[in-house]
Amino acid sequence: MGAPSFAAPSLRLLAAHHEVTSVLTQPDRPAGRGMKPAAPPVKVCALELGLAVDQPASIKTAEAFERLDKQNPDVIAVVGYGRIVPQRIIDLPRHGCVNVHSSLLPRYRGAAPVHWALAAGETTGGVSTMLIAEKLDAGDILLQRATPIGPDETASELGARLAPMGAELLLETLDALEAGSLRPVPQDHEKATYAPALKREDGRVDWRQSARQIYNRLRGFDPWPGIFSTFRGKRLRIHAARPSAAGGLAPGETAFAAGSLFAGCGAGRLELLEVQTEGKKRIAAADFARGYRLGGQEILGS
Repeated sequence: MGAPSFAAPSLRLLAAHHEVTSVLTQPDRPAGRGMKPAAPPVKVCALELGLAVDQPASIKTAEAFERLDKQNPDVIAVVGYGRIVPQRIIDLPRHGCVNVHSSLLPRYRGAAPVHWALAAGETTGGVSTMLIAEKLDAGDILLQRATPIGPDETASELGARLAPMGAELLLETLDALEAGSLRPVPQDHEKATYAPALKREDGRVDWRQSARQIYNRLRGFDPWPGIFSTFRGKRLRIHAARPSAAGGLAPGETAFAAGSLFAGCGAGRLELLEVQTEGKKRIAAADFARGYRLGGQEILGS
């Protein structure tokens, strides 16, 4: 069970080493400017591998359960499926439902663990395999693997590194389960933190935060929702920036000198490198500042 591109390496590795009886994924959905139906990346991968694909509108129906039951699965691997798995499906496979989650559980349970870990400034990330339980991401941990997070690494970049790492950990987990050498470890629920699905408003900059905090949100909310503020009453998206320890500017206050555009923060200042105003193209911040004849008394977000 899976849908996003993050799950594709897991499916490829499973198909190379185990018998994949079928692939459950989300229905095709309209996407792009033409809003034409687009297949989930996992469906594309499954068809390339010659695997049977099922796209039920709901897995809570008797029909969906019966189709799974007929396959008599030893295990169900779940990677980014995006839906709650009902208890009777959890109980169906002999070895349970094994989930790949892109965080070191119990931290960052939820839909967007990579994004929120970066937004919080974490320096270590990783992947976990766990047995799915009825409560969200609260099942017993099977295996974990950690990796350092680079100071400038974005969510897209970290996700691309974690996807094959998660695939390898899933394969290792299944082999250990089959051999009977793995003992699930209950999570410490008191240490759990949550990473909910991202909303557009999560990208709004609070200039009272430190330059590093804002920069971390830029890294974490890549590619969506990004971070944005307002300039002269219009939305201003910040595509690229870097933090600076220099002060001297009030939160949101701009300064343009020697070809560099800065915005004041609660601590330090943020050098803006690439920005985009409503209805315009993405441009260098210096060109933006010159085009709008940016001087003093400009407060972003006001």
